[in-house]
Amino acid sequence: MKPLPVIVGFGGVNSAGRVSFDHAYRRLVIDALPEAERLLAYQSLATLMNLDGDPATEAVRRHIDAHTLIRRVELFDPDDIPWNREVNLKAPGAPMEFRVRARQMPDRLPEGWQAVPEGKGEFKITVDEQFKALVPDRRVSKVSSAAQVPTGFDPGAIYASRSHPRGLQLAIFGASDALRSSGLPLDLLKQKVAPDQFAVYSGSAICQLDTDGYGGMMQNRMLGKRPTSKNGALGLPEMTGDFINAYVLGSAGGTAGIIGACATFLYNVKQGLDDIRSGAKRVVMVGNAEAPVLPEVLEAYGTMGALAEDDSLMALDGSEAPDHRRACRPFSSNSGFTVGESAIYALLMDDGLAVELGAEVLGAVADVFVNADGYKKSIPGPGIGNYLTMGKALAVARSLLGEQGLRQGTYVQAHGTGTPQNRVTESHILNELAKLFGIEDWPVSAVKAYVGHSMAPAGGDQLASVLGAWQHGFIPGITTIDHIADDVHASHLRLPMQHVPFDPQAMPGAIINSKGFGGNNASGLFLAPQFTAGMLAKRWGKTAFADYQKRNEAVRGARLEYDAAMCRETLAPIYQFGEGVLEGEDLSISAEGIRLPGFGLPVSLDLANPYGDMV
Repeated sequence: MKPLPVIVGFGGVNSAGRVSFDHAYRRLVIDALPEAERLLAYQSLATLMNLDGDPATEAVRRHIDAHTLIRRVELFDPDDIPWNREVNLKAPGAPMEFRVRARQMPDRLPEGWQAVPEGKGEFKITVDEQFKALVPDRRVSKVSSAAQVPTGFDPGAIYASRSHPRGLQLAIFGASDALRSSGLPLDLLKQKVAPDQFAVYSGSAICQLDTDGYGGMMQNRMLGKRPTSKNGALGLPEMTGDFINAYVLGSAGGTAGIIGACATFLYNVKQGLDDIRSGAKRVVMVGNAEAPVLPEVLEAYGTMGALAEDDSLMALDGSEAPDHRRACRPFSSNSGFTVGESAIYALLMDDGLAVELGAEVLGAVADVFVNADGYKKSIPGPGIGNYLTMGKALAVARSLLGEQGLRQGTYVQAHGTGTPQNRVTESHILNELAKLFGIEDWPVSAVKAYVGHSMAPAGGDQLASVLGAWQHGFIPGITTIDHIADDVHASHLRLPMQHVPFDPQAMPGAIINSKGFGGNNASGLFLAPQFTAGMLAKRWGKTAFADYQKRNEAVRGARLEYDAAMCRETLAPIYQFGEGVLEGEDLSISAEGIRLPGFGLPVSLDLANPYGDMV
C-alpha cells in the first residue's frame, strides 16, 4: 500500500490573522462561535496586532474587526499614489535658463541643453527649445480595497529581516509557524529522516515586487537611484522556498518553486503528495507567500479590468462611497477580485512516520489533479481544464468515500474570485459535475470573500478554512453577498450567505478548487482528521494505533504550549542566519553514503538501476 500524506503542521498568516490552531478561521465565523471561542480569536489577534487593550472589551473588538479581513488599503495611501507625469517645458519668447548642481548633472546632456559651469558647484543650463521632463505628481488609485495582514503586525520587525522583501518576511513567519505548530522538534525529524528525504516546495506567483525585490531592480534607475545587490536575487519566485531551506529548516533535500498562477499552492501540494506517495520523501514543507498589495499591482490588474474598482462598487450599491468590506462578492453581482497578502504552509509527512512520532494529524491529502486548458482565445480567459481536474477529484472522492459519502459527505471550497466571468464559468463546472455525480445540494464556500485573492497562497487560504471547519463545525458562508446572480448555474449547488453548521463526523471530504491565469487548473481532495484517523487505525491495527495515541499526548501538549505562548506574545520566527553552515570537509563520505552533521541517517548511495533490463 502507498504511504498516505498526512498534514501534521499548518501555519502562516493572512488578513484574518495567524493561521495555526484555526485562529484565522475563527475570525471568518466569529459571529457564529460561542463566547469562549470568540475571546480566543480576539486574544490571538490582539497579540498579533500589538494591542494593549483588553480583547474582551467592545472597543478593542471593534478595532480588530475594522483592521482585519478585506478593508481599505492601509499599506499605502490610495489617495496619494506617487506618479511621474511627462510634461513639455518651454519658456515663451526667450531661452529657458535654470541651474543644476554639479553632482546632479546627467552624464549625457539632453538634446538642446547648453551647460556653463558656475561657482559653488553649479551649472547654468540654457535651453533654446522645449524639452520633455518628468514631474513628480500624485494620483488617486481607482482601487482602494485589499486584504492585508492585520494592522499592527509587521513580519519584518520580529526578526533580523535585513531589507528582505515583504513576501519573504511573511514566508519566514509562515514556515516557522507551521513547523512549530506540529509540536515536533526539528532536531527529532532530522534524527529520524535522511537529509534527502526532506523537501520544500514553495514559490510566489508574481515574485517579490516591492522596493526590496524586483520593484527596486526595475524602478530605482528611473527614480535616480541604483539597484541594490539584493534586488535581483531576492525577487526570484522560488526564493520563498530558498529562504525556508537556508534559514528555517536547514534542509539539504529536494526543493522547487512550482508556479501555476492562482493554482500555485495546489501545484506544490501535488508535488509533495507525489513524493510522499512514491516513498521518495518522508517530510515535505509545502506552501507559498505573496505580498502583492502594491500600487503597481493594483494599477496593472485594474487596467486589465480584473479588480473591483471603487466606482464599480459604488455603482453596484447605488452609494457615494465604496463598501470596502464587501469588495469581493463571489457568485453575486460583482465587478472584480480583491488583492490580498498571505503566507500559508503545511507540513506533510507519510503516515508511517506520523504514527511512529505520535504526530497530530490535522487531515490528509487524498489527491490533487492538474490540467491545462488546451487552446485558448486569450491567456487570462477560462477554458476546459477545470472540468477535468474537478471531474477527477470527484471520481477519487467516490472511490474513497463511496457514492453516499460523496453525495452527503463532501463540500467545495471554490476558487470564487468575485469576477463576473468566474461566477459563470466556475458555477457551471461545479453544477454540471454535481449533476453528473448525483449530488443534489452541494455546499459551496468561497473564502476570498473574506481574505481576498492572495495569488500563489490562495489555495492555502482555502485549506485553512477547510481544516478549521472540521474542528469547529461551520462552513463559512459567503456573507458579503445578499443574492445569487441570475447567470450563476446553481440547480445542484447550495451557495449559502450565512455560516452553515454541520457535523464534522459526517463530512469526511472537501474539495479545494483553483483556477489560474494562463490555464492553470488544480483541484484537490482533502480528508477530515476524523476520517484519516480511521484509515490509520485500519492500516496499523488497534494495538499500534493505541500506542500512537499515547505518544500523541506529549506532542499535543507541546503544540498547545506553543499556541499559548503565541497568544501571549508574537514569538520571533525561526531564522538561523549563518548558523550551522556546512562545508565539504564537514561531510563524511563513503561509497555507501554521505553523512551530514546534525542528521541521524546518511544519504544513501546504494541506488538501483532504474531501467532494469533496458541496460
